[in-house]
Amino acid sequence: MKRVTYSHFTALDMRAGKIIRAEDFPKARVPAYKLWIDFGDIGIKKSSARITKLYQKEDLPGRFIIAVVNFPPKQVADFISEVLVLGIVLKNDEVSLLNIDHDVLPGARIS
Repeated sequence: MKRVTYSHFTALDMRAGKIIRAEDFPKARVPAYKLWIDFGDIGIKKSSARITKLYQKEDLPGRFIIAVVNFPPKQVADFISEVLVLGIVLKNDEVSLLNIDHDVLPGARIS
């Protein structure tokens, strides 16, 4: 495991976001959803998320997630993913989203 300094951690801008829309992403190489996420003052950002094994797209709107919002945008097929949604990789490459236990303001910073 590579050690990093606290300044490396603080360079990441992780925020709480609220999923407002989820769609299938058939053009993705690995099964994924297209997500539109509200980050409050930062605005609505898009993400491609490989969470199809554990989540149904109909259940995602209204759910809070945690994402890194200051990575450069990444093109995934014909879609620009603007943020990286965080999760834990389980067996069989299933991804479990990080959980927020209470209502928070979209855009709240993770520290």
